[in-house]
This record gives sequence, structure tokens and C-alpha cells, in this order.
Amino acid sequence: MSKKDRPLIGISTSSKSGLIPLFFHRFAVWRAGGRSVRLGPDRPLDADALDGVIVGGGSDLAPALYGNEVAIVEGIDPERDAFELALLEHFKGGKRPVLGICRGAQMLNVFFGGNLHSEISEAYPGSRARRTPLPVKRIDIDKGSRLHGMLGVSWCQVNSIHHQSVDRLGEGLKASARDRRGMVQGIESENGALLVGVQWHPEFLIFNRPQQRLYRALIRAAFDARA
Repeated sequence: MSKKDRPLIGISTSSKSGLIPLFFHRFAVWRAGGRSVRLGPDRPLDADALDGVIVGGGSDLAPALYGNEVAIVEGIDPERDAFELALLEHFKGGKRPVLGICRGAQMLNVFFGGNLHSEISEAYPGSRARRTPLPVKRIDIDKGSRLHGMLGVSWCQVNSIHHQSVDRLGEGLKASARDRRGMVQGIESENGALLVGVQWHPEFLIFNRPQQRLYRALIRAAFDARA
């Protein structure tokens, strides 16, 4: 496949600390048959030039975006929040695929009017933020969901690098995966479009076959969107 035939995937990351995840995303996209370009407030691109988009992980979303009164002033990136909300506006129709990763899944939920648990330790007593790129957490995936079809498994082990999670689902979204405590680990569009968010970081699980299938499904959908 020539370079120009590969679907172009935009990858939105932090301009301050997203270079390592970006490298892994770009490798996964290339291996799946696509090509990629970094996006962000400092690197805007005409969204019409993209065949699909990955909204990557990073800093917390500003609580004001989802009606939370917690006064968090550190670790947020309002410029990135605004950029990604505008980016998703271009993709909300569902004709081109969207994959949200960790923060990106939370952003998808907030974009469609949902909200978040600001601290999972408070929302799920006894749980703790297990910040590791290693696959230490089991999740169960709803059979028949889009995510189930993408991964090809009904459960898998994933990593965990977050302290926030989806609370009330946004309009038109449904939960497609949860962990053993019932915490939402996957969301997707109810209308069958490839608009999927996962709470884990598949880019770091480069030798895991289900996670490779996730990227291949994204690239296939991006290629089909050209038709």
C-alpha cells in the first residue's frame, strides 16, 4: 500500500507531555495500515483532510465542562479542551471514525453531554488509581457491542493510568465495557457508528492482539469512510 493510499488519522495529544504516547499511537496506526499526523492547539489542521481521529490521553478535563464545582486549577489544559471539542464537532456525524483513549474517552462523553467522576476513589470506595502501563486490570466487554467486534474478545486485561472515569453517559452513548467494580471502561455510539472510547491505553499494549485489532478496525473504518 502506497503512502497516499493509507488513511490519514489525526492524533490529538498534549503539546507538553504527549510525545511518548504519540510515538506509540503512530506506530500502531502505521502497523494497522494507516498514516498519522499530530494535532493540537499548537498544530491545527483542516479536519476535512482527515479520514479518522484519535483523541489521546493526558491532563484532566476542566471540571466546568461537565458541571463539576471542584476547583481544580492544576493539571488542566483549557486550550486543548477547546481544541478537542471543536475537533469532535467535525466528527460527530459518525461518517468518519473516532477513537477516544483515556482522557479522550472522557472527552467524548462530556462532548455529548455526559459527566465524570472526578475521583474514582470517592465514586468507588476501596478502589485506587493503579497508574501503570502494564495490563493489571480485567474488563468485561458486552457481547454484540461495537467494541466487542473490534477487539474480538469478551474480556481482556488492560492497563490503568487514570483517576477519573465516566459517570452519567452522554446522549446517544452506551457503556460497552466495565471492570469488576462496575466502573465504565468502554463507551460507544448507540447508532453503530465507529465512535468508541476506551479508558485504558491500547497504544502501550503493542504485543496484545486484541489491542492491535482495535487499531486495525479504526483504519478499516477510515478507509471505508473515503468511499
